[in-house]
Amino acid sequence: MRSRTFRTLCWTPSWNQNHEGVGLEHLLLSDHHADSVLVAIDDEHGPFRLSYHLTWDDGWRLREAELAATTQDSRHTLRLKCDGQGRWRDSDGRPLADLAGCIDIDIWPTPFTNSFPIRREPMAVGERREFRMAWVFAPDLTVQPQAQAYTRLGERRYLFENLDGSGFQAELPVDDDGVVIDYAGLFRRVPTRPTRP
Repeated sequence: MRSRTFRTLCWTPSWNQNHEGVGLEHLLLSDHHADSVLVAIDDEHGPFRLSYHLTWDDGWRLREAELAATTQDSRHTLRLKCDGQGRWRDSDGRPLADLAGCIDIDIWPTPFTNSFPIRREPMAVGERREFRMAWVFAPDLTVQPQAQAYTRLGERRYLFENLDGSGFQAELPVDDDGVVIDYAGLFRRVPTRPTRP
C-alpha cells in the first residue's frame, strides 16, 4: 500500500442495462480502513444508497464491517465482526454459524471487496485458489456463504469465478495496490484527479 493518509477511488456501475453508468461509488481507502458511499439504481428496488465501513488487520483479514442501505421503501443495517480465522458474529455478539470458515467479505455491488483475497493470499502467475466468502447482497443486506475462485493470469490480472453453479467469471485488472480497475460489464473506474488543460 502506498504511504499516504488515504486514496480516493471511484467507480461507475454498468451492471444495470436500463441505467448504465448512472450512479457512483466514492471510496476512501487507508491502510486498514475503507469508507464508501455508493448510489445506484436497482430494477427491483429503484434508486438506493449503500454505505459501508470496513476494517482489517495487517494480513488483510477482515475484522469488522458496518453497512447501511436505503431505498425509497426501506432502510437496512448490518454489522459483522470476524476474528480473522473464519468465526463471525452479528452486532449482538451472536455467532453466525453459516459463515464459519469464511475469511473474506464480498459486498454486492462494489468491486473493492475483490481486493481481500487478492491481497490476503498472494499468488504466483498461473496459480488458482478457492475461497469461501461472506457474501453480502445490497440493498437487502442479506449475508450468506459463497464459494469463489481466483486465478492469477498475469502481474496485474486475475480471473474471478463464482462457484455457485452460475458459471459466472470475469477477468479483473488491478492496480499496484491490488484494487480492481475495471470489472467488465459491472463497474468502471473513474479518474479521480482533475485533468488540466
